[in-house]
Amino acid sequence: MSPPRVVLVTGAAGGIGAAVASRFGAAGWRVLLTDQNAAALGAVAAGLDAAPCRGADLRSPAACRQTVAWALETAGRLDALINVAGVWREGATETTSEEDFDLVFGVNVKGLYFMSAAAIPALKATAGLIVNLSSDAGLQGNTGAALYCASKGAVSLFTKALALELAPAGVRVNAVCPGDVASPMLAFQAETYGEGDPDAYYARLLAGYPQGPGRARFITPDEVASLIEYLARPEATPITGAALSIDFGYAAGK
Repeated sequence: MSPPRVVLVTGAAGGIGAAVASRFGAAGWRVLLTDQNAAALGAVAAGLDAAPCRGADLRSPAACRQTVAWALETAGRLDALINVAGVWREGATETTSEEDFDLVFGVNVKGLYFMSAAAIPALKATAGLIVNLSSDAGLQGNTGAALYCASKGAVSLFTKALALELAPAGVRVNAVCPGDVASPMLAFQAETYGEGDPDAYYARLLAGYPQGPGRARFITPDEVASLIEYLARPEATPITGAALSIDFGYAAGK
């Protein structure tokens, strides 16, 4: 019997990351988890039958290399890297602080880039894959979220360029671009930027969906995880260099 394939999930303590870990575990993969929030990560790992986990701040390229080295020491191979870790900030460009800029680009772009770079040799050995979590904001501009859009736009285009770079080695690279997901990040957005009325914030977001009142809803983390896990299946082999929307048509146009 061949050994199980091994997946490393970043941002695994969050809503989408935990759902991705659960999906891959149910599909028979060996799941390795990392997140900056070590306490929350431990709780996720415990719920997945003590999957190995490692707390790490991936804004450091050295931490990225150490995390991949840990994964290889733990499991002996790496077949998939799922870059889920991400943060949200919103507000006018003219008032954006350097601290927020460095945080958003450090997590959403720098960490994702250097995690991918560190994993490439191992993924070439297994003809593996990378899935990057982008966003509808990586495909279109969203009012009041220029900083986040800039970071996710970078993720989407990096994905395409890296897919071309790694295609000769048999490594596939794709991005998944969700709309608003019912997750801790969305709750943070509503609490932080909802001007004291999170329900009104949610309502404003849902009003932008083509389904209209009474039908529009937020995507669930498991729905996003289902698409990510599908991209790791053999039947998804032709899919590389794609930025796949999962957003109820939100980014399709007005």
